Amino acid sequence: MRKINSNKTPQPLTTDNFNFIGDQTTNHGIIDNTMIVYQIVFDTCVLVAALKSRNGAAFRLLSLIGKSDRFKINLSVPLVLEYEDVTSRPGMVDPLTHKDVSDILDYLCSVARCREIFFLWRPFLRDPKDDMVLELAVEANCPYIVTFNLKDFRGIETFGIKAILPADFLRLIGELP
Repeated sequence: MRKINSNKTPQPLTTDNFNFIGDQTTNHGIIDNTMIVYQIVFDTCVLVAALKSRNGAAFRLLSLIGKSDRFKINLSVPLVLEYEDVTSRPGMVDPLTHKDVSDILDYLCSVARCREIFFLWRPFLRDPKDDMVLELAVEANCPYIVTFNLKDFRGIETFGIKAILPADFLRLIGELP
């Protein structure tokens, strides 16, 4: 059974959408030579794209999880279960084996901020599984949901959240020109 790392205490947020490392803030995302640590949620389509191909922004972003000091991924039990469900479908992430995918999901659970959802915004979006992603982003105070399906997340700006493509997020954190 997969265990989400619940022993970690989430770092407190010092402004509405970011964890800052340092004392003083500016409007440019740099704080006395320290950087913003963005809280994000990955839509399932980004994980699947990253597992299907080593090319592209999704794989680059996945490879930075737990290694970059620019962002933290947030997970909930329902989102991890969806990741497991989708990636276990036949042919979905070939040529990876079930063990490969399980190891990746275990790693994500070990480095992510685990969040419990105590409220539901449903129905807000057309797809209940997208609502689940939105609920996690609201709970974790994330400014971004990283997804390829921007249109599926129309209206989330109401919550102070923006849907962003993996490549655009990589540009934001300085990992792509």
